[in-house]
Amino acid sequence: GGRVRGSLPAPRRGEPASLPSPPGSTAAMEKETSNSSDVSASHVGRVRNRRRANEVTTDGNKANGQTLLVSDRNKYKSMLIRTYSTVWMIGGFAFLVYMGHLYIWAMVVVIQIFMATELFNLLRKSSEEKQLPGFRLLNWHFFFTAMLFTYGRFLSRELVNTVSSDHLLYKLVSGLIKYQMFICYFLYISGFVWFILTLKKKTYKYQFKQYAWTHMILLTVFAQSSFTVANIFEGMFWFLLPASLIVINDIAAYLFGFFLGRTPLIKLSPKKTWEGFIGASVTTIISAFLLANVMGRFQWFTCPRKDLSTGWLQCDPGPMFKPEHYYLGDWVPHWFPWKDVFLMPVQWHALALGLFASIIAPFGGFFASGFKRAFKIKDFGDSIPGHGGITDRMDCQMVMAVFAYIY
Repeated sequence: GGRVRGSLPAPRRGEPASLPSPPGSTAAMEKETSNSSDVSASHVGRVRNRRRANEVTTDGNKANGQTLLVSDRNKYKSMLIRTYSTVWMIGGFAFLVYMGHLYIWAMVVVIQIFMATELFNLLRKSSEEKQLPGFRLLNWHFFFTAMLFTYGRFLSRELVNTVSSDHLLYKLVSGLIKYQMFICYFLYISGFVWFILTLKKKTYKYQFKQYAWTHMILLTVFAQSSFTVANIFEGMFWFLLPASLIVINDIAAYLFGFFLGRTPLIKLSPKKTWEGFIGASVTTIISAFLLANVMGRFQWFTCPRKDLSTGWLQCDPGPMFKPEHYYLGDWVPHWFPWKDVFLMPVQWHALALGLFASIIAPFGGFFASGFKRAFKIKDFGDSIPGHGGITDRMDCQMVMAVFAYIY
C-alpha cells in the first residue's frame, strides 16, 4: 500500500483515488495499443525523414554532405569577403614587385614563418607543453637552421657580389660561405642533442611526434617554398609568371564553380567541380601565353639579379625574350587581318607552365584538403578573411615553385 501511494499522484479532495489497471484488463490493453501505434508512427516518420535526407544528398547539388557553391545561400557574402581580401593581397604584392627582388625575398621569408607557425600549432597540446619548457623553441631552432642552409646555398653568389667592394667584409662573408655547410650541420646536431636531453618519461611519444612533425614541415613546406627565392634572383619573370598563373587558376576555378559548378570533382574538396577545373585550365593556359608576352617586354622582370641591391636592372634579354616573326598566311582564312605576328620563344614555354599550373599544381590543394580532413579542421588559420590561413593560399604555389625552378 505504501509503495502504491508513493508512486501515484495524490488525489484531489472530493475525488476518488485512481488505481492502475490490472495487466489483463481492457484499459491496459487499449493503452498498450495506443503506445505501440505512437511508437510505430514516430518510427515511420523517422524512416521517411531519413529517406528524404538521402534523396536530397544524392540530388547533385551536394557533395559528401556539403553544399556546392552554385547552391550555397551565403555564397555572395563569402564572395564579397574573399574578393576584398584578394584585392588587398594583389595590391600589396604588386607594390613589392615594384620595390624589387630583395623585398619579395623578405615577403617569402615572412610567409614561411607564418606557415611554420600555423603548422607547428596544429599538433601542439597545451597539457604536454606545460611539462616541456623550451620545447617549442627547439622547433624554431630547426626551422632557422634550415633557413640558413637553404638560403646560404641559393644566394651565396649574390651575397659575395654585394660585399665585394669591402675587402674585410668580403673575406668574412667568403669564409662563412666556405664553411656554411659545416656550420649548419653543427647547428642541426646541437638541436638533435638538445632534443635527446629534453626527453621525459611520460611524454616520449608526444616529443617524437613533434620531432617528426617538425622535419616534415621543413621538407614538404620550407624546402619547396625556398625554390621561390631562387626563381626570383634568376629573373623575376620566373617567379612572377608561375605565381600569377596559380592566382589566375584559383580565381577562375572559383568563378566557374560559383556560377556553373554542378559536378563534384574530388571527394577531398567537396566544393570543387569539374566545371571549375576545366574552365580554370583553359583560362590559365591562355593567360600564360599572353602574360609571357607582356612580362617579357620589361627588363625589370627578365634580367637576373646578381647581388642583393635594389637598383634598376639593365641587361641583354637574351634570345628567349626577343620577338620572332611568324607568317600565318597559309594557316588562317584570307579575311583574317593579322597574317604577320611577332611572338617571343618564351611564350611557347609559358604554355608548359600554364599546363602544369592548371592540371598538376591543384593537387597541392587537394593534398592540403585531405590533410585538413585528417585533422578535422576547416582551415590552417584565419589570418586572411575569406581564405583561411597563409598555408591555405600557398599549397599550390609550393608545387609550382619547384617545377618552375627545375624547368
